[in-house]
Amino acid sequence: MRPGDGASGVFCQCAECKKILLAGELFEALGVCPNCGHHHRLSAARRIEVTFDPGSFEELDADLRSIDPIEFPEYSEKLRKAEAKTGSRDGVVSGVAALDEIPVSVAVTDFDFMGGSLGSVAAEKIVRTFERGLERKTPVIVFSASGGARMQEGLFSLMQIAKTTAAVQRCRDQAIPYISVFTDPTMAGVLASHASIADVILSEPKALVGFAGARVSKQAQVSKVPDNFQTAEFVFEHGMIDRIVPRKEMRPTLIRLVRALGGHLRG
Repeated sequence: MRPGDGASGVFCQCAECKKILLAGELFEALGVCPNCGHHHRLSAARRIEVTFDPGSFEELDADLRSIDPIEFPEYSEKLRKAEAKTGSRDGVVSGVAALDEIPVSVAVTDFDFMGGSLGSVAAEKIVRTFERGLERKTPVIVFSASGGARMQEGLFSLMQIAKTTAAVQRCRDQAIPYISVFTDPTMAGVLASHASIADVILSEPKALVGFAGARVSKQAQVSKVPDNFQTAEFVFEHGMIDRIVPRKEMRPTLIRLVRALGGHLRG
């Protein structure tokens, strides 16, 4: 179990400052280290629990399961291990919920399922999230935590970049508000598609945000990059993110946004 979800045992260690913390204290702090402010990763279930109205989340699309379309070596085994680790059939949990009694259509990525990679099923769940926003006339909220496209599905995975982007455009055409939340990490194909084309883009502090990974960027040797390169703070300075929001402020911030942006849907 991750520190942010309530690590087993009495004590746990902060992944950033290495301080020994009371597991219960870190859990109550929503996975944010009280010493250094590091935001530990959350499971999709814990993210939903701390963000939306209690008991309001209804999971949909839970029966969807990835297959092995190109018979990639060991992919089926990796899927079985990821299912056992997370309790989910893929890396995105999707459904409907409420924020201060305002209905919303939501998708939340769990990084523990194969790095939150974007495969055919994960993308289908995200697309259905947008389609429910259209059908029910509710704002759409997507939490991203991904290393990018799922390499084990080859071109099938890359096709999902266009598929999710098109779903966002359909919502935009009908004035359905879409809020994207970057969490650590939001990278590569996910960043290059639905995550970065929302009406409002938020991010948790110090989330890794970028297209190519740090090793690939270093190999390019184009120029010396700043110390905060590929962080939420760096891309905020360059206009990609609208606001960096600490986890404790995320729920009230989202409530204000859905009230402001979705008023015409309830009117």
